[in-house]
Amino acid sequence: MQEIKCPNCGEVFVVDESGYAQIVRQVRDKEFEKALKEREKYFTEKKESELKLAISEAIQEKEKELFLKATEITQLKSQLSNKETEHELKEQSLQKQYEERLKLKDEQIEYYKDFKARQSTKMIGESLEQHCLTQFNSLRMTAFPAAYFEKDNDARTGSKGDFIFREEVDGVEFISIMFEMKNEMDETATKHKNEDFLKELDKDRREKKCEYAVLVSLLEIDNELYNNGIVDVSYKYEKMYVIRPQFFIPMITLLRNAALNSLKYRQELEVVKHQQVDILHFEENMNAFKEGFARNYRIASDKFKIAIEEIDKTITHLQKTKEALLSSENNLRLANNKAEELSIKRLTKNAPTVKEMFDELGDKP
Repeated sequence: MQEIKCPNCGEVFVVDESGYAQIVRQVRDKEFEKALKEREKYFTEKKESELKLAISEAIQEKEKELFLKATEITQLKSQLSNKETEHELKEQSLQKQYEERLKLKDEQIEYYKDFKARQSTKMIGESLEQHCLTQFNSLRMTAFPAAYFEKDNDARTGSKGDFIFREEVDGVEFISIMFEMKNEMDETATKHKNEDFLKELDKDRREKKCEYAVLVSLLEIDNELYNNGIVDVSYKYEKMYVIRPQFFIPMITLLRNAALNSLKYRQELEVVKHQQVDILHFEENMNAFKEGFARNYRIASDKFKIAIEEIDKTITHLQKTKEALLSSENNLRLANNKAEELSIKRLTKNAPTVKEMFDELGDKP
């Protein structure tokens, strides 16, 4: 049995174990359900709060993204507008440049057509040369004060170009150009092409030891290849170009500036060449000394051998003389001995008549 006291009235109840268990179960179930509902309510409210917060944050993030996209779209529209404006301006500039170049080209064509029309067939080539010479001389003292630019008058090899340009610094030549000027009247019966003169120009360049070759030409006046600027023909002939007269000074400046960039290396190469020449001269002097020494030694050795042979011959001769003298001395000694042994008795041994004469002489007082 179990006693249970009422918390309100204080009355005590007695219940068996089965009743007590039911009461405990009822209380537990109610408390559990109450606690469960409270926790459910708590979590429900918490989830709703968190959900609203998450939704609010998501909305704010989306609004931020939309704002950034709107800003980016605005910037892109602005850039596109600027690009379109820039493109239009560039297009206008290119159009203007094209028109100016076209106009300049037309003016140049008209100028040279007029220039040719006013020349005779005999003088036209000389006039182009004079034109280029005048252009150069007008800039000689300001742009090329130390340069050499003169007519090529050396025809010893059988041909010559028109002009040679050379320039050096501290005795080191860093640029050299062989120029050939070609022109002809429209009315000339035989038309020449630029390529007709390239082989001979290349030959002149090599014979005159020039680094570059340039054909200044008014031939093929309607050929757009030559009218558009500097034409590099080095695929066929090394370091060779074909130009119109208006590119004469720019061509010199272009090649000269490029060569100036390599001047330091040319000077260093020149020093190395001199060093090599010095070494070569040293080796030549050494070889000459060796050859001279060997020759003198050979001559001295030959003369020494001859002297030795002569000495040997002299020694042999003296030895023979010595032997002859010794032999003569021996003979003299023998002769002396024989003379000492000489007596009247020996002399009259086989001469009785002489013996008697000596005997008679001996008996006389």
